[in-house]
Amino acid sequence: MGNNNNLLEYILRIADNSLILGHRVSEWCGHGPSLETDIGLTNIALDLVGHARTLLDYAAEVQNLDKSADDLAFLRDVRGFKNCLLVEQPNGNFADTIARQFLFDSFNYHFYEALQESQDAQLVAIAKKSIKEIAYHYRYSAEWMIRLGDGTDESYEKMQAALEQLWTYTDELFRMDALDEAMLEAGIGVDLKLVKIYWNERVDHILAEALLSRPKDAWMQKGGKQGMHSEHMGFILAEMQWMQRAYPGLEW
Repeated sequence: MGNNNNLLEYILRIADNSLILGHRVSEWCGHGPSLETDIGLTNIALDLVGHARTLLDYAAEVQNLDKSADDLAFLRDVRGFKNCLLVEQPNGNFADTIARQFLFDSFNYHFYEALQESQDAQLVAIAKKSIKEIAYHYRYSAEWMIRLGDGTDESYEKMQAALEQLWTYTDELFRMDALDEAMLEAGIGVDLKLVKIYWNERVDHILAEALLSRPKDAWMQKGGKQGMHSEHMGFILAEMQWMQRAYPGLEW
């Protein structure tokens, strides 16, 4: 795999995490448990899709095939998406959404912090522009983790159940494969083993404050970064890509 192909796939991994999670969170628009949470989740979804758009613009430039960010978002098949499995999991109830958001936000914040040290100037610029919004996402989900964990018996039970269900998808965030190693060696990528150390500290701190128990590390899911997805991904793309595929080349 050439250097350009490596860089392209690396950018797609980062972009697809934001794009798919942004789509998932956007499903709450108009359905939030309160007006405040509805607006908060919608803003987070907009941020994530915005991050994805910037990254996909760069990916299209690197690919150099006269493609656009829209082509990469709406015309790739499921195996072409490189997002982690965590972000494609269903919204479930509000506790499920918050647990998914918190686990990913805690990773994403430290990932983008490290990405600011990349030798790729464009990735550095994107990371520096995005980090403030990602910090807000983390604060939002962490505060809800504490509020629901240290809340009523019912909110605690739902929050703990959500953690137990989603924990199996967290290890993939930090699993270094050949592409991660190559990008790190080239001075472009992020050391995910170091990110995991910071993630563990951050997650353990919030779980303790929320009076929640850290799930045990048992069987861990993987494969999303290599294009092998859960059954949920096909439904996401069917909805997200329908307009572009039904009306090819449509312009507003």
